[in-house]
Amino acid sequence: MHLSLNLNNLIKEKKYSEIIHSIQKIPKNNINSSILNLLGTARLLNVKKNNQIKENYKEFSLALENFRAAFLKEKKTISAIKGLENFINTSIFLFEKTTLKSKNNKSEEFLKDALFYFEKNKHFLEQNLSLIKTVIKLYKKFSNAKKVKFYCELLINNNIKDIKIFSTYLLYNSYFKNWTQKDYFKESININNFLEKFPESKLEPLSKNNNKKIRIGFFSADLNRNHSVLHFVKTIFKNYDKKSFEVYVYFNHKKTEEGDVVKKVKNLIDKFVHVFELSDLEVINLIRSDKLDIFIDLMGITSKTRLQLIKNRVSQIQISWCGYCNTSGIKEMDYLISDKNLIYENEEKLYHEKILYMPNIWNCHERIDFKKKLKKEPKIKKNFIVFGSFNNFNKINEEVIFVWSNILKNCNNSKLILKSSSRIIPENIIKKFDTYGVKDQIDIINWNLDYKKHLETYNKIDIALDTFPYNGVTTTFEALWMGVPVITLKGENFNSRCGNSILKNIDLVDLVATDIKEYISTAVSLARDQEYQLKLRNKIYNNLAKGHLFNEERFSFNFYEILKNLINYK
Repeated sequence: MHLSLNLNNLIKEKKYSEIIHSIQKIPKNNINSSILNLLGTARLLNVKKNNQIKENYKEFSLALENFRAAFLKEKKTISAIKGLENFINTSIFLFEKTTLKSKNNKSEEFLKDALFYFEKNKHFLEQNLSLIKTVIKLYKKFSNAKKVKFYCELLINNNIKDIKIFSTYLLYNSYFKNWTQKDYFKESININNFLEKFPESKLEPLSKNNNKKIRIGFFSADLNRNHSVLHFVKTIFKNYDKKSFEVYVYFNHKKTEEGDVVKKVKNLIDKFVHVFELSDLEVINLIRSDKLDIFIDLMGITSKTRLQLIKNRVSQIQISWCGYCNTSGIKEMDYLISDKNLIYENEEKLYHEKILYMPNIWNCHERIDFKKKLKKEPKIKKNFIVFGSFNNFNKINEEVIFVWSNILKNCNNSKLILKSSSRIIPENIIKKFDTYGVKDQIDIINWNLDYKKHLETYNKIDIALDTFPYNGVTTTFEALWMGVPVITLKGENFNSRCGNSILKNIDLVDLVATDIKEYISTAVSLARDQEYQLKLRNKIYNNLAKGHLFNEERFSFNFYEILKNLINYK
């Protein structure tokens, strides 16, 4: 006990090397799980302290072995379970650092080991709720949406009041067919129970903007790299009337990871503020002090969401748009931007917000800096058909796999190319395809391509298959830009009708199925009809120029007119 206390004091004093040397002198018989955890923690913190995260794979490996040993040594003690939690978190961290180039990089193996340890011992590990939070992150890396959903429910049923857990629960339920909009609507209102309402005495007053310009604030954590949201918001950042509007961005991402993409966004707008390091209360007061007319949330319940801001009202008008295609569930969210292909007027009661309808389409992708060409099918000349989906693997549920497998079975000489939008271990997906005997027809390609190579990958496929009930958005826009027809299934709500809206806006309604049987028959018929494939590619090429999908100027004008009308109405 005395030894552990001294070592913990050294942690507080950031004397990590001293801890490592001290523990290495201790006889092996005297080392328990607590000390092994301290040793692993010291190694990690030492690497971070010296800014050697990318270069020091060896230290990460040693730390992982310390955490592994901490768990295996005692298993059921609090210290041992903490060791497993550390092992999982560090494995995920190492796995996500794709720039680590060590030939002996075993980050995937570490993750598989972590999953094995949990599943083998879950009869007692499931009782540790802190560990379960970490296990949820682990199952995400294996693209096992059902397990993520299950363990979120376990925590919620144990009265864990964590907004991120409840947000994940809502999101992952949306990936499944049995989650109707009526069910989602009833459940989503519970999100208010997980959000704190600060007393007005702690808040800056909501003051009116006396500037003649309408001041709009956007909140996101996703305006870095080539995140999907970036391509839609840049459309309106590039095309607003600076005499009538001021555009502010509140960026919820680490400043150290800003990058060139963020710098380009900064050049398009009036004000860019980093808020990642600030508390919710600090961010609320910061935004209130900017006296916005309209606040637009681009996150919903995804990623680094901070719904607390909405709950405590940072602006007189608060709008949800772009980042999440469903109701937020928050009483203080005033409006949701959609279109009439997505939410029907008789369904508005199933959304907590008032619906603002765009005249054509709810989203417009910026024009892609990659010249579109009229191409013949890449594989059809060889009497071989290639399907593809580059959607988030969590959207590939059991029913999607069943349908896609049926399509492959009904199309001789066919294969399906899959590409995840983030790094995952695909074994869970492959195993499910193997159940239907089509594993050898599945080709999973590298997720981490630069944007140009990512777009070029569409040249390898003849027909894109959309996921359901949670449709793709960016991937459908990209596929069409690259001349690839997309087959989608229209569902019961906003996020299951995105494909429907996109295809309607390019006059490709024949590719919108209303049930599974029609989805399969549409895909198989198109695969067998070479002449129709070429006709569709011609139609896509011609319609892109006159349609709404990439018409930045028209969309931006309509977008800002709607906001202007809101201000005048208010």
